[in-house]
Amino acid sequence: MNLVDIFLLAFALSIDACVVSFSYGTKIKNSVVKSSLLLALFTGVFQSLMPYLGGICTNCVRCYIEPFSKWIVFAIFLYLGFNFIKEGINKSDNDTVITEKNTNDVITYPTLFMVAVATSIDAFSAGITLCLNLDCIIFPIILIGLVTFVNSIIGFFTGKFFSRLNPKILEIIGGLILITLAIKVII
Repeated sequence: MNLVDIFLLAFALSIDACVVSFSYGTKIKNSVVKSSLLLALFTGVFQSLMPYLGGICTNCVRCYIEPFSKWIVFAIFLYLGFNFIKEGINKSDNDTVITEKNTNDVITYPTLFMVAVATSIDAFSAGITLCLNLDCIIFPIILIGLVTFVNSIIGFFTGKFFSRLNPKILEIIGGLILITLAIKVII
């Protein structure tokens, strides 16, 4: 694998994190910088960690996790997507006035963890591939994490730009995006 191949792999792996960050960017009104950085940090770190773990566990874990990996990702994205849609449907017109105390504006650490895991499971498989094709996978895993971090920030602030639209519709669209990602994983 050459540098271009590794960069393209990093970019492809970062797309899910970008789309999920876009969804959260449409939803979050307060603590925007903190939320965008936390999303980018969690997804970037997990996108780096998973190929590393995939490389380490190439032969012993592959046969156990690989058959279920897409179903794990499917379940997490489906759960997050339906939550977005439910919140969008249940949002009253009074909810459009956001206050600092609104818990919908805070991304919890369990949610960050779930998003990070869901968007990085395919990076585990990429780590297996990298380990089988390269002598050293340190540079690729750093590049994967950095590209994911940047794409997550871009996705979040692109979502922020579109957040000027009706918040009910945006939460439903964000949920549909996550459900589409879930379906894409199993197809």
